[in-house]
Amino acid sequence: MREIEIHNYARQLLEAHGAKAIAEAAQNAIELEARGEAELARTWRHIEDAMKLMRGPHQS
Repeated sequence: MREIEIHNYARQLLEAHGAKAIAEAAQNAIELEARGEAELARTWRHIEDAMKLMRGPHQS
């Protein structure tokens, strides 16, 4: 998946599911890693990271 596709998908997930989309992406990566699908897991980790960047830093 190209970088632009990852960011577009990450944005769509955030818009549709809010902050829980990040946890869902992480869970997808964990499940894929457990099944030995490392490449797909890396893609989901990349999507997770993109969503974290879009969300911005935590406020305190």
